[in-house]
Amino acid sequence: MAMNGDEVHGLNGETLAPSETKHTNGTTSKSKIPSANGETDIHTPKQNGTKRRIPNDTFSFTAEPTIEDIRRMQAEFTDERDWNQFHQPRNLLLAMVGEVGEVSELFQWRGEVTEGLPGWTDSERDHLAHELSDVLIYLVELAEKCHIDLPQAVLRKMALNRLKYPASKVRGSAKKYTEYND
Repeated sequence: MAMNGDEVHGLNGETLAPSETKHTNGTTSKSKIPSANGETDIHTPKQNGTKRRIPNDTFSFTAEPTIEDIRRMQAEFTDERDWNQFHQPRNLLLAMVGEVGEVSELFQWRGEVTEGLPGWTDSERDHLAHELSDVLIYLVELAEKCHIDLPQAVLRKMALNRLKYPASKVRGSAKKYTEYND
């Protein structure tokens, strides 16, 4: 899916309703998730009469689009605009860092923010979703330009992390792996 103004486009450029997803197998489905923030609106009586947000029991990403789908959509987007001349690794890295800064601004001065972002408005959540999407898009494109198979790199890195941080040694501790005694 790609955004163009207020329109949402599927993998083949077709316009979708914001709650629809175009899958790589050609099917379109309506989202069963009530909101982009992974929460369900629960109307409960409160003193001020507002609705309360209750996080779903578990959170998981949708299966689509895949990282490869995102890579293809961004490559098409970039090609259509003749931007490859600007999208070299260094420029993509700097653009991604700028987007991380925009994510940071959304958290700045809020103190500690708990999981599920209680107290955030839908508008703030949507803004965060847009900025995180920008970070992911730049990360995927940077990996592409550097010829790094990101999903495989993640698998290798997770295996290394399991060796550096064995659960039997590190459970409940935030120390760096170099601080643990054998």
